[in-house]
Amino acid sequence: MKTIRILINGCNGKMGQEVAKRARIMEGIEVLCGVDKADSGDNFFPVYTDLQAIKEIPDVIVDFSVPSSSMKILDFAVEKKVPIVIATTGFSEEELAKIKESGEKIPVFQSYNMSYSVIVMRKICSELAKLLDGTDIEIVETHHRRKIDSPSGTALMLAEGINEALDNKFYYEYNRHDKREKRSPNEIGIHSIRGGTEVGTHAVIYFGEDESMEIKHTVTSRGVFAEGALKAVKFLINQDNGVYNMKDMI
Repeated sequence: MKTIRILINGCNGKMGQEVAKRARIMEGIEVLCGVDKADSGDNFFPVYTDLQAIKEIPDVIVDFSVPSSSMKILDFAVEKKVPIVIATTGFSEEELAKIKESGEKIPVFQSYNMSYSVIVMRKICSELAKLLDGTDIEIVETHHRRKIDSPSGTALMLAEGINEALDNKFYYEYNRHDKREKRSPNEIGIHSIRGGTEVGTHAVIYFGEDESMEIKHTVTSRGVFAEGALKAVKFLINQDNGVYNMKDMI
């Protein structure tokens, strides 16, 4: 098996460091270099703060950063014709459109969550929504205090799966604070909690008459996402141009 050489964008962040750590023990993966705003991590590979200074050309780029940085490394990937795995969240509609457009030129893997179990949860929640049609559906997501985007991309992914299963008849309610009215049957409430070092918990709750059902997924280690991203690397290296996600890989 040929070794796949990767560039990690956001290599000094918690997820970037986790990807580097997992790559050292995963067969067939080698970290060629990294990119971050400062060379301040404990790294075993060269780190660049300027994309124009990069000497090496990787086989695949892994992006765990912030949307503004993702857009810059995406431009670099398109220019150098390098496939890219985008694991960053919090993109605007304009940024998502750019990712989709880039898929016409290079293979792009983009997912709001790199956990296989979360994709299974999405499928289960979508099927339950059909079986429990008429229930009030609420989504609660909990993350560490440093998470920038809210709600999480995973919460939106779960909501979209449920909405698609029920003919897109729902809208998403993020804030009831200023409302003085009863809950609409066509809303999915999405709530964000931030605190401590919580890696990530997502719960989908179906409220019926006199009963409720909850589906919950909890991550206790970032290694889950790092391993998923590296599996995406191995998947993407063999793909044609296009935009792929966890469902394609699974």
